[in-house]
Amino acid sequence: MTTKEFIGFLVIGTINTLNGVLFAYLFSLLFNVNTAFMVGYLMSLSLSYLLNSCLTFKEAVSWPKYFKFCFSYIPNFLIQNFIVLIFFNVCGLPELLVYSLAAIIGVPITFILIKNLAFRSVT
Repeated sequence: MTTKEFIGFLVIGTINTLNGVLFAYLFSLLFNVNTAFMVGYLMSLSLSYLLNSCLTFKEAVSWPKYFKFCFSYIPNFLIQNFIVLIFFNVCGLPELLVYSLAAIIGVPITFILIKNLAFRSVT
């Protein structure tokens, strides 16, 4: 892991976090909070793949890498979904706050997974 790649990942992660929160919030106007989170997460995940491919890791986009990228995000999704379930459904915190809290969890783990699974350069 290089520092430059991690910083790029954090910058794109910040953009992706804002997208994910915005998408989830907008979808919460149509669906229940948990469904809105999932749909917003999936939309922001695709955008994140494109940005990370082009800007962070500077690799061509491909379907196999896209699927590996999505697979790499499963732990992050589970952590975030758990946070939404607990903090919204159990604690009753406002949905925008819950989406924001969920979005900042699991960043280092996710970076390591996508770096090693989706963007591992073949030598």
